[in-house]
Amino acid sequence: MPSTMSRTYAKRSLHSIVAHDLGARIVSGKLVPGDVLPTEAALSESLDVSRTALREAIKILSAKGLIESRPKTGTRVKPRSSWNLLDPDVLSWHFPDPDPAFLYALFETRLIIEPNTAAMAAVRATKEEIKAISDAYDAMESAERGTEAVYITDLEFHQAILNASANDFMKSFGMLIETALIGSFRLSSGGPAAHVQSLPDHQAVYAAISHRDPEAARTTMHKLLRRTMRQLRQQLGMSVEHDWDQIGL
Repeated sequence: MPSTMSRTYAKRSLHSIVAHDLGARIVSGKLVPGDVLPTEAALSESLDVSRTALREAIKILSAKGLIESRPKTGTRVKPRSSWNLLDPDVLSWHFPDPDPAFLYALFETRLIIEPNTAAMAAVRATKEEIKAISDAYDAMESAERGTEAVYITDLEFHQAILNASANDFMKSFGMLIETALIGSFRLSSGGPAAHVQSLPDHQAVYAAISHRDPEAARTTMHKLLRRTMRQLRQQLGMSVEHDWDQIGL
């Protein structure tokens, strides 16, 4: 399965390469909100690209909410609240060294969405879609420990459930966060032992969906993600205390 990076704007053309370079600087914090970019002439020279390519790159970053250009004041980095965080490029620029808060927020988003999506799949999935979930689980079991296949098959399992929801927004959610999921799986897997330990939870989710039991599907997916989130907090050096129960997550 190709990675999200192969489907994003980045690296498809000269102006896309420039957008990738500048976007990564912004997301990584090398350029912070409020910073004014160098003049077009200076930036074009430092990046060794034409002004035309630079202007196209600026348009890309502006469309993603990262920067804004105004007459007389120049091009400025916008606040993080303005960024389109579900944009595949913006997601990919958070890696390979994502901020812990970013990863944790991603998992909270998954906890809000995926249990209900599993319940939707239990009711709506076609026989072919249930087989796709089954095949993805089998691939997880067969994945060689310590290889990229561990993360790819885990991702494919969750995407198969999103695809079985019969909801186009859920399908898009899975595609958009592919890169972020791969990165978070790498951090949260905890090595081969943790992958093996997670298999029963994944199998329980599949079983609930295949048995057409939406409440069990919701509950088992919730359990799986809660356990993964707790493990992620520990690996990120965060306190295992949380407010999930208080919030209702």
